[in-house]
Amino acid sequence: MSQTKHEIQSLLAAAGSHPRHRFGQNFMIDQNLVRLVADAGGLTEHDLAIEVGPGTGTLTEELLARAAKVLAVEIDRDLAALLRNRFADNPSFTLIEGDALAGKHELNPDLSAAIRSAADQRLRPKLVANLPYNIASPLIIDLLLAGVELLAFTVQKEVAHRLRAKPGTEDYGVLSAMAQLLSRVEILRTLPPQAFWPAPRIESALVRMSRDDRLGPARAAPFHGFVQQLFSMRRKTLRKGLSEAGYPAEELLSRRGIDPQWRVEQLSPEDLLRLFDAAAGTCPSPK
Repeated sequence: MSQTKHEIQSLLAAAGSHPRHRFGQNFMIDQNLVRLVADAGGLTEHDLAIEVGPGTGTLTEELLARAAKVLAVEIDRDLAALLRNRFADNPSFTLIEGDALAGKHELNPDLSAAIRSAADQRLRPKLVANLPYNIASPLIIDLLLAGVELLAFTVQKEVAHRLRAKPGTEDYGVLSAMAQLLSRVEILRTLPPQAFWPAPRIESALVRMSRDDRLGPARAAPFHGFVQQLFSMRRKTLRKGLSEAGYPAEELLSRRGIDPQWRVEQLSPEDLLRLFDAAAGTCPSPK
């Protein structure tokens, strides 16, 4: 059963803990929304539910009632101990104590291994979580690159908008292009600050990303690096940016019928992919 604010506070007090800003901890206290997040994952007995930032386990209980297995990743040692004690007798529950990210663009190796082994167990890996705000953006893309089938999560409203942003807008960037080429993105609803404790200063959103991979395993990581490079020079024209990156800019842009005076944010995800494919046959020259 979902936990009230008072119950969460009591659990934290018993564990000698408190909400830690550095871990992006905001605990969901609206019981109806906890169930709504779990529902968004569409979990069945064929799924491995991955929960990053399980906190005191209020969503974890819902996931255990629906999925074959639940893998929780918790960086806070006090909360990790609380979760171990709480779910010690449940064989469907596994805990990874540590950061979900091993680096800027690298998952925790234990989490990566669990995602890979899910296929051997004929389980579909799905993220269902109230994501810590401080790691949401890189984690979303890394999980898609790792092969997670579906992601249902709460996140800052601004990040949700970036996931669905259109070319030419301020929110459009690497996250937008990767998300839209790897998945179908839905913003299911907006969540008020009062749904969490402590209440964040911003609104949140419930997002569902269903895997729709138009990159493929061979192209995904190189394409990610390519668009990161271009967006790091987003104030420059494509001609200048590609040239500085060592590519034959005039040839590539002419081949794809792209105005060399455009900037990268004017290209749709599909345009970026076509430009990447054209560039794949060239080798950036040394700077």
